[in-house]
Amino acid sequence: MSQALLEGLSMGMILSAMIGPVFFTLIQSSIESGFRYAAIVALGIFTSDLLYVVITYFGVSLFVQNPMFEIVLGYFGGVVLIGFGVVTFFKKAPLRPNSGGIPIAKPLKKMGFLKGFGINGINPFVLLFWISIAGLVNLKSDFRKVDVFVYYTGLLLTVFSIDLLKAYIAKQIRPLVTPKVMKNLNRVTAVVLVVFGMRLFKYAFDKHLLLI
Repeated sequence: MSQALLEGLSMGMILSAMIGPVFFTLIQSSIESGFRYAAIVALGIFTSDLLYVVITYFGVSLFVQNPMFEIVLGYFGGVVLIGFGVVTFFKKAPLRPNSGGIPIAKPLKKMGFLKGFGINGINPFVLLFWISIAGLVNLKSDFRKVDVFVYYTGLLLTVFSIDLLKAYIAKQIRPLVTPKVMKNLNRVTAVVLVVFGMRLFKYAFDKHLLLI
């Protein structure tokens, strides 16, 4: 069991080190809307990963034999990521003025959850990662069911914990972030989202060509 936990923690560290659209979205959310909102975004990411774990572990062979699923998800994911990118690029940076005692509306936490769940969930590269993990786990003949549970638990909790740490660090530097810096961060995040969206389109298109 300890070996399964160690492997799960190690794989979680590897996944957390990857920089993609989720990383930039998490940092941006923390700086712009605070740690609590970013924590809800991280919870959405965690839930999306958990759903993929369940789906891939019990149906990895089904996904491997149905490439059309990856193609559809790739096109759909590309549209969503590019859409997020365009909206983020033209989003005005918050000026953080004195409210004069008037409460300033905060973003709904449920929208943060949906944001994290959506950006992570529509990325087929995330799906491919979990498919590869499921295949790896299935190849471990010495893994009992409890070992599989411990492995995935260690992996998911490691990723979630590091996501919270990223959000917390971003929150600490928030006082140093000016409206100009926030505007530039929004644009960097937007460009990253669009680039990854285009990559998803290319991935889906290449997969489609192989089936023709």
